Amino acid sequence: MRTSTGRGLSMAGTLSVLAATISISPAAGANEDLMSAAKRIFKPIPSVVPAVKDNPITHEKVTLGKSLFFDPRLSASEVISCNTCHNLGTGGVDAGPTSIGHRWQLGSRRAPTVYNAVFNVAQFWDGRAADLKAQAAGPVQASVEMNATPDHVLSTLNSMTDYVVMFSKAFPNDAAPVTFENFTKAIEAFEATLITPAAPFDQYLEGDGHALSDQQKAGLKLFMEKGCSSCHNGINVGGQDYFPFGVVEKPAESLLPREDKGRFAVTKNLSDEYVFRSAPLRNVALRPPYFHTGQVWSLKQAVGMMSEVQLGAKLSDEEIDKIVAFLNSLTGQMPKIDYPILPTRTSATPKPSLDK
Repeated sequence: MRTSTGRGLSMAGTLSVLAATISISPAAGANEDLMSAAKRIFKPIPSVVPAVKDNPITHEKVTLGKSLFFDPRLSASEVISCNTCHNLGTGGVDAGPTSIGHRWQLGSRRAPTVYNAVFNVAQFWDGRAADLKAQAAGPVQASVEMNATPDHVLSTLNSMTDYVVMFSKAFPNDAAPVTFENFTKAIEAFEATLITPAAPFDQYLEGDGHALSDQQKAGLKLFMEKGCSSCHNGINVGGQDYFPFGVVEKPAESLLPREDKGRFAVTKNLSDEYVFRSAPLRNVALRPPYFHTGQVWSLKQAVGMMSEVQLGAKLSDEEIDKIVAFLNSLTGQMPKIDYPILPTRTSATPKPSLDK
């Protein structure tokens, strides 16, 4: 059995520990036992913006980061923004299996959601970015995505007085505030505000036994007892560790392409071949299609498939429906995002380019 690269505990060992931990009595008081078991495995999303390492969150920084997130002029074509692939109106992802980037190139993986990403152990499916700052630096420079360079970004920002003023306010202690590092910090500050608290499941974890329906409670019980929570746990119901895709049975090649070896590309460890960060399941009902390849369009189908290839369990339709009902309880309150009015370009702003 391949091991979880994050904690070194075998999948079988993880499941056995969880099974011992979450055994729930069918007798009177089972609802209280279920809630207690859930509280040991999951945490509610807080209602306040979390702190991030080495980047104090301020109003000025968030305001700047929001403009940068929506500004397509930071890409070479001046067509693609962060919001293009992480659309805040569609669950923090785009509409297709993989994103369309510069010159209509298709990305190799599904764009992960930006909502609640601040709670993940690392960013991207393979965890190659330690935090949201590092993640923000990647797509803008990727030839298959925004196809820009740090110089292009800085030339664009420095060409508009409003941006220079916004950077000065966001980073008042910097002699030269318009830097690529500050660009990534501002985007991180904005993305840290994209949390979705107060889901029915959060209310349940906070002690409201009526926040979930009976079907959702039954689904939560199955989710824990069948072993789903061995990978999907913590505040984000996933996103906390790395696991092989296809523990018991290898998925079809359309779901697990041979050339994409996941975390192996980062660590070069053979044990990390086809290992990926577990998907965070917060708001999962809002963002089909599923998996890093984006090839499964039904949440019910995704649950059934994962139970077979990861757990070796064939669930009944009724059991899958209960788990799907529970997953629907993970949809939280979306932050209200007003589209920003962006600074006006000047004669010094770089022109769009579709060159390779």
